[in-house]
Amino acid sequence: MTEHTTGPSVKLDTPFGVDYDLVHGIMKNPQVHTIRLASSMRGHYRDAKALEALVAQGDPVHYEVFEMKIPQEVGQLQFCISKTYPGTVGGECFMTKGHYHAVPGTAEIYLCLRGEGYMLMKLPTGESACERFLPGRMCYVPPFWGHRTVNTGDEPLISFCVYPGEAGHNYADIEKEGFPQRVFKRAGKVEIVPAKAG
Repeated sequence: MTEHTTGPSVKLDTPFGVDYDLVHGIMKNPQVHTIRLASSMRGHYRDAKALEALVAQGDPVHYEVFEMKIPQEVGQLQFCISKTYPGTVGGECFMTKGHYHAVPGTAEIYLCLRGEGYMLMKLPTGESACERFLPGRMCYVPPFWGHRTVNTGDEPLISFCVYPGEAGHNYADIEKEGFPQRVFKRAGKVEIVPAKAG
């Protein structure tokens, strides 16, 4: 992971505005800019050899997140712009790592701004859900559900996300558990398959 941070957190009692560019899927002058390269995604794709080949060919960006440094406190709202790039690893579509929230009983809203794909969701007990992600569509991720964005299109999949200030991120459990489903693009056709299937 590459993360760039600038400036102090926003003051609790100071309103502010943020400029963004929907054409390019960025927040202008973010205080936190996280970049996940192919090499950041080891362990998440089924075909590890295909991922290593991609790393060797230039280690392309898989996704970026643009944020402001909102205090991680009850009563605050965190928000970000997430940008997942198009591409495949052994046929499996580019995706985010996915996460639970560090405070499990917190929800999140994703508003799709551009592109197309899916929001994969899961509970630690094994239940799963999959929602189509398109402009004009919003995905609600309830408390306790892990979630991952998958880009099935030919352009960046861009979303605006909002979640409680104290929610935090738990990537470690997703890295151990994975997701019950994987999304592939083969001969131009999108397939959602069980994680253990071929």
